[in-house]
Amino acid sequence: MAYYQEIHRDIIEQCKAGNSRAQRQLYHLYARAMYNLCYRMMNNREEAEDQLQESFTEAFMRLQGFRFESAFGAWLKRITVNKCINALKKRKADLVPVTELPDKPEEEEDQEVSALTVDLVRQALERLPEGYRVIFSLYLLEGYDHVEISQIMGISEETSKSQYSRARQRIKEIIKHDFHGRQV
Repeated sequence: MAYYQEIHRDIIEQCKAGNSRAQRQLYHLYARAMYNLCYRMMNNREEAEDQLQESFTEAFMRLQGFRFESAFGAWLKRITVNKCINALKKRKADLVPVTELPDKPEEEEDQEVSALTVDLVRQALERLPEGYRVIFSLYLLEGYDHVEISQIMGISEETSKSQYSRARQRIKEIIKHDFHGRQV
């Protein structure tokens, strides 16, 4: 089994030993990135803050089990994604049923989406229906593939692909309709 040379290993070991200063330091090292992930998934500042706190609480409770077999950031990200997914499931996020597959190959559409500015996409992303937003965030922003998303969300791989395709299309529509005055 591969072991990762963790850049924050000393801090993590101090946290495992119960050092509260090290816990604050570790929190500050990762809080912004994890908050951004929570916000993209929850689309609500207060809920994102709640999920961030719950994620760190769980991470600190499970820290003794962290064995440096993956990067700490990846381990924490997985906890955070799962916390957000569970919160969304409690809200009963509805996914749009699969009725058709995209006409264009994913690679071609990914190039179109990547040509947009980050700010425009972020604004459009905030306006997507919850199911679209979550899958779009997990796939394009967090780097999960459709197999992983299907397992995380408890949906089929085809549903994940369809939701992602529809989210991309909806983002383009939102940008064309609402932000057409800006240069894309």
